[in-house]
Amino acid sequence: MRHPPPTDVRSGFVAIVGRPNVGKSTLLNAIIGTKVSITSSRPNTTRFSVRGILHRDGYQAVFVDTPGVHKPRNELGGRLNETAAASLRDVDVAVVVLDATAPVGPGDRRVLGDALGAIARDGDDGTLLVAVNKIDRTGRAAVLDRLAEACREVEAVAPGTLSARAEYFPVSARTEEGLAPLLDAVLAALPEGPPYFPSDAVSDLPEAVAVAELVREQLLVRAREELPHSLACVVTEWEWPRIRVEILVERESQKAIVIGTGGSVLKAVGTAVRAQLEAGAYLELFVRVEPRWQQRRDALDRLGY
Repeated sequence: MRHPPPTDVRSGFVAIVGRPNVGKSTLLNAIIGTKVSITSSRPNTTRFSVRGILHRDGYQAVFVDTPGVHKPRNELGGRLNETAAASLRDVDVAVVVLDATAPVGPGDRRVLGDALGAIARDGDDGTLLVAVNKIDRTGRAAVLDRLAEACREVEAVAPGTLSARAEYFPVSARTEEGLAPLLDAVLAALPEGPPYFPSDAVSDLPEAVAVAELVREQLLVRAREELPHSLACVVTEWEWPRIRVEILVERESQKAIVIGTGGSVLKAVGTAVRAQLEAGAYLELFVRVEPRWQQRRDALDRLGY
């Protein structure tokens, strides 16, 4: 006899938002305790809304990692911003991530404004938490400055009771310093309700998408400056143990860089990705030139952006 899932728990959705390179994906991975979102030093590494599911006794928090909010230069950039904005709809908690090593700028203000706007639309139910990340990379005075700046910006955007409800947390996603108080605040803000995912789920990202993202992550490690935004990866065949991943670039010169001398780059990427897959996986990598795919709606639709 199957029993219904327990309902005497707190559960909800938590959007992690911020401008590029503030450490959103690293923060998500640290919170979940395993890798659910790829990371790199390149801006706009995250292109999908990646959900990481945290299970605690009596709680289930579904964290949503989002693309960095930025000034778009092409159709892809516009879609990434739309993905980030959509993640704020119908969430219970918004975690805005700021960079402790840099002053609060226009991009941060835009994200704070979007988050506060979403919470205001939800009435009394939404919660804003501001995480000032990378405190391990700067001094105490700079961290205090960032916290004070964030507080002033929130008050300027939403004076009164809404800004008074915001909470601020200095954290390091890399060392996990300060994560416990942030996580306690997230869980405390979740409403009562049934869990959304099984107790063993850590992510809802389809397996084929996850593998394609692992390939792109390894390419970003080895990519030259002109390549990161021109790379896209998609699984075109999956018949276990054989997995075929197609790597798209926009120019022939980029194709040569991705392949490397004697196939050296592709070989290194394949080795690194296979080490993260189930034993026995046979990974095939192919590079194809698709001119201006970042500008073309048909290409973006096909790639799932």
